[in-house]
Amino acid sequence: MATTGWNAHHIPDQSGRTAVVTGANSGIGLVTARELARRGATVVLACRSESRGTEAVGLIRRHIPGAKVRFTALDLADLGSVRRFAETFPYERLDLLVNNAGVMALPYGRTADGFETQFGVNHLGHFALTGLLTPRLLATPGARVVTVSSGLHALADLDMGDLNSERRYRRWIAYGRSKTANLLFTHELARRLKAAGSDIVAAAAHPGYAATNLQTAGVRMEGRHGAERIVALGNRIIAQPAEAGALPTLYAATARGVRPDSFTGPKYLLWRGAPAPSWRAKWTLDDVAGERLWIASEQLTGVTYEGLKDR
Repeated sequence: MATTGWNAHHIPDQSGRTAVVTGANSGIGLVTARELARRGATVVLACRSESRGTEAVGLIRRHIPGAKVRFTALDLADLGSVRRFAETFPYERLDLLVNNAGVMALPYGRTADGFETQFGVNHLGHFALTGLLTPRLLATPGARVVTVSSGLHALADLDMGDLNSERRYRRWIAYGRSKTANLLFTHELARRLKAAGSDIVAAAAHPGYAATNLQTAGVRMEGRHGAERIVALGNRIIAQPAEAGALPTLYAATARGVRPDSFTGPKYLLWRGAPAPSWRAKWTLDDVAGERLWIASEQLTGVTYEGLKDR
């Protein structure tokens, strides 16, 4: 996995490929969609907000005349929306699914289906989306699924007896658990794809500390304006820009030789630098935990993966 100096200029030609990027209206999702389109991919921007998604499409087209991009509504906090997205997906093939959208350290809340918001959006919504799109992925030689996790998965392992934080809610622990779930999902998906004899690569990535709207959303929801200003200042002074934060995702999505169940992040201190293999907590490689999370996710979402074997 040679990544030294890897940047957006190294992205291979994507002509003829179809990609879906969730949460592509801002931050690393927007940069990811833009750079894939720049290399010729047809990119679906799967976003909750029609106005922001449409604005992002226009922005990409202004930067890249002739870019093949389109907005399609997707609310990961509503499994009905996830199903509608998959049912109306207009392409027979899907070369790349980037599970990028997410929320961070929000006040306690529930999705439309009653799940704790961070677990519901960051994990269950993407689990359902990937499962419903699996037939398109299996029909596309060389397809990839890239799920964006975080170095902050190290905050917490899953509590399989309290996946929805009903006994106790601590926002950062819940965030860490949702990001652990992203990595366990990737681990188990890679295993099931191998068992099915598929050449789909399931990999994970994280952006390090990148300046996006993710950090300020929670404090803004609570009206904590002082905290919001402090976080925004940190984004300006300490964080790397979204363009750099998107590089691990773009590497996992396009570089040659990316291994199943790999985890790519910034090279230096899990924070910044060129894409490189990233440290991950040992609990994200636990086969038993991966299977238990998978079974629970199937039960909670009602989505099973057509064509993939269990143990």
